[in-house]
Amino acid sequence: MRYDSITDVIGDTPLVRISPAVHGLRNIDLYAKLEMLNPFGSVKDRAAWSMTRPKLATAVERGDAIVELSSGNTAKALAVIAGMHGLPFKSVTNRMKVPEIKDLLLLLGAEIEELPGQSECLDPSNTDDPLTRIHRMLSEAESGYLHTDQYYSPLNLEAHLAGTGPEILRDLDGRAPDYIIACVGTAGSSTGVATVLRAANPGIEVVGLVADKSDFIPGIRNIDEVHEVGLFDPATYDSIETVTADHAIDGLLTLVRRCGLLAGPTGGGAYHGAVRHLRALDEGLTERRTAVFIVCDRVESYLSYIRKRRPELLNQPPRQNSVATLTEAELAEVTALDVDAARKWIAEDRPLVIDLRGPFAYAALRIEDSINIVDELFDELLYGGLPFGKKQPVLLACPVGEKSVRYAALLTRMGHPDVRSLAGGIIGWRDAGAPLVRD
Repeated sequence: MRYDSITDVIGDTPLVRISPAVHGLRNIDLYAKLEMLNPFGSVKDRAAWSMTRPKLATAVERGDAIVELSSGNTAKALAVIAGMHGLPFKSVTNRMKVPEIKDLLLLLGAEIEELPGQSECLDPSNTDDPLTRIHRMLSEAESGYLHTDQYYSPLNLEAHLAGTGPEILRDLDGRAPDYIIACVGTAGSSTGVATVLRAANPGIEVVGLVADKSDFIPGIRNIDEVHEVGLFDPATYDSIETVTADHAIDGLLTLVRRCGLLAGPTGGGAYHGAVRHLRALDEGLTERRTAVFIVCDRVESYLSYIRKRRPELLNQPPRQNSVATLTEAELAEVTALDVDAARKWIAEDRPLVIDLRGPFAYAALRIEDSINIVDELFDELLYGGLPFGKKQPVLLACPVGEKSVRYAALLTRMGHPDVRSLAGGIIGWRDAGAPLVRD
């Protein structure tokens, strides 16, 4: 095939059947929509081109910069498109967590504005989130920006209403599948595809997959984060289920090793969530059904992510003390104090209170005399030397008390006899009317 531009190659990705010998489903045909085969490597190629194309001529004439809140595939696709048209691209983010993506963006000539406070311990009370920062920037006089606005733009949705959804119908000979399983990020692909397929088959079951609150999975938001996305509508989904980082990597391994699909963690999470959901339905079926899941991007950009969480897969020794190695029994043994008990313990025994949130949120509202160690830094200090001894009583606090429980369990395993977690986190402390200070 011959094309005039690389952007003409976006879309028309294959729909590939997964062998029953791999997934084990007896009555359901499972298909993967391979968005990883878009020219810039992901499902976001569609949205990036859809959002820029209508305003591109004006942006080129004015010399505007394309700007987006993205630390991943949307940023990558926009950086390529901007460069093709002689425009600068700027990514504003506090979630630049994958080194390979950052390096690639820099190679593509992107400007990256990283806000302080990168943290997996995401905080609903953060006062300077990237979306706010972008809208403030765009409100400046003569800003000269083309803001693609992936979390709210209907053009993100339109890319899948006009492309991804109809392609699935076409490749299934005009018959919509019985199930569609998709990870939820900006919610553009899952909403657009679900809308098209439900119009063709009102009985379709739509399953949205979100990340576990204590985990970071590139491209998937957790249940709290999806509600911050303008395109997200809970009514789109018949059910919303959770996948963990381990689920995503397990699914990735199956796709890579058994299916020849070089899928990233999002595709791995989609495969794992699909098989788990469908397996519960499979035995009760009396007629064949069809299911589709979306493989969003490729694995090569996530080797550092895999190395950090599953080093043994890359022939490296596993870290003996890591959150990923905790057992349910260890987590159950953690002393989690409610607000009243925590205030009493602080007053009587003066434990070291460690706030795991990002510095912006910490500066905005914090427990008096607490110290701030962002969770990612705390994770590294576990191996490089903590700034307190084993005899020091410690109270760990994060936004809602989930991450702190895990680190408390880990410190207990490492020989710290008196480490406790603040139940409900800083949000629970605030909602209980307990005193907080601010800079």
